[in-house]
Amino acid sequence: MTLSASFERLELPLETPFTIARGTQTTSENVVVRIEDDAGAVGVGGAAPSTHYGETADTVAAVLPDLLAVVEDVGDPTQRERIERRMREAVRDNPAARCAVSIALHDLAAKRADQPLYRYWGLDPERTVETSFTIGLDEVDRMREKTADAVDRGYGVLKVKLGTDRDEAVIDAVRSAAPEARIRVDANEAWTPREAVRKTELLAEYGVEFVEQPVPAENTEGLRFVYERSSLPIAADESCVTLDDVPRVADRTDIVTIKLMKCGGLREARRMIHTARAHGLEVMLGCMIESNASIAAGAHLAPLLDYADLDGSLLLDRDPYDGVSMPDGRIDLSALERPGTGARRT
Repeated sequence: MTLSASFERLELPLETPFTIARGTQTTSENVVVRIEDDAGAVGVGGAAPSTHYGETADTVAAVLPDLLAVVEDVGDPTQRERIERRMREAVRDNPAARCAVSIALHDLAAKRADQPLYRYWGLDPERTVETSFTIGLDEVDRMREKTADAVDRGYGVLKVKLGTDRDEAVIDAVRSAAPEARIRVDANEAWTPREAVRKTELLAEYGVEFVEQPVPAENTEGLRFVYERSSLPIAADESCVTLDDVPRVADRTDIVTIKLMKCGGLREARRMIHTARAHGLEVMLGCMIESNASIAAGAHLAPLLDYADLDGSLLLDRDPYDGVSMPDGRIDLSALERPGTGARRT
């Protein structure tokens, strides 16, 4: 068997500007990898690099030739452990770049087996979860409007970005616009530990489910302080990047947020999920602002999750890739008839 590989960069405009505590973006630059076998089957995988973790589309494009050379040299998409080990030897960091290759390999292997990826893994499509839809930071009235629009579109789980001096007004506006919705909040490291504890007391009054990353990632003792005093469960996102981080945060969080773009691929994400379970933690799979070239792959992990935040493609003005059906936010794997991840160019 021989494999050939290529990639392209895509600049994807967002439907509306997206703001969190760290800043605003209006576009998302993704890099899409294609791996083709000698029978014409093609695996597709996407990278959505984040400058917060030291990656850009330029760095992804710079290292992909070395990563794809490993793929072509091994020449077998079923040898993913060998390929990923050699990719780590060739390129030490760059998890989003390695993730794109990982997804494309899984997509190709499942296509060669003529199975959707979840079935290739032996997972139960009935045990999926509902993705949240994110309400980015904006003026309070605009956030109320965005919330009402999300509810009208059928989304029953909302993730609300906080981290400003308007947090109380924001959560009041969101709850008034979505009285029946399940609400989670994400501070993106914006609070001090004592401030975070006070905020959880307020947020509990609004029926919020949990708070994601209340304090800066480097403040590990601050995270413990909040966890031990919080009125709500705490999720660790920026504090939990790779497999090694799971045991480090196990005594100071209730939930770990895993992202393919942080950890480097599907095999590593599954290892993180099982490690989190071994430590008694719940698991959420999150995302960057991504095309379905990568979001579709994450959806196949849904049977292993407690929570999902896989709305990255929903925030785009137009996604050039189709993926797994998510009617009203419900990840519907059983409706997927195509083999592989389900990602395909529209």
